[in-house]
Amino acid sequence: MDNFNVEQLIENLKKKNFKANYFSNAHEAKTAVLNEITPGETVGIGGSMTIYDMEIHKELQAKGHQVFWHWLVEPAERNAVREKASTADVYLSSSNAITMNGELVNIDGIGNRVSAMFFGPGKVIIVCGINKIVKDFESAIDRIKTVACPANAKRLKLNTPCAKTDKCYDCNVSERMCNITVKLDRPPAGKDIHIFLVGESLGY
Repeated sequence: MDNFNVEQLIENLKKKNFKANYFSNAHEAKTAVLNEITPGETVGIGGSMTIYDMEIHKELQAKGHQVFWHWLVEPAERNAVREKASTADVYLSSSNAITMNGELVNIDGIGNRVSAMFFGPGKVIIVCGINKIVKDFESAIDRIKTVACPANAKRLKLNTPCAKTDKCYDCNVSERMCNITVKLDRPPAGKDIHIFLVGESLGY
């Protein structure tokens, strides 16, 4: 989104009881994420190119944290690791889109990522580049359908129409990614959701 007001977005997120901070670059954000995680805490990670590219998981492992991320294990182990991630002390992910009204909008194929955002881990840290900031909910869905899902489908080599055309056809194929849509208006009771906005383009 061009010409957005980051100060206004931070204010809107805080009004909705999200914790929110802005960092000019990914390095600053990475340092802040690592400082948020207490020694000995277990960490679950949802599917996220942002987290992967920032190599936060490597830093956590080097510090001795137990990290549960299905991207790091063989296919046969992935469901078990997804379950462990959903009950970790801290959960790391990104968001497909954040609206200027302060809403987090996400679409999942399996649901492990979105469910952990609102149930399970007591602390959730969302790292999001400015490329994912949109005007409103409708713009969020459009961004996910035309940017995030096609890019992820190509990365995963899925046999979906969007992987071939960069356009959503609301398909019904077995490898469809758009199965679960979640909008977080506010953190659920007892949930600590901290949003780190980064002044760079990160992930899809």
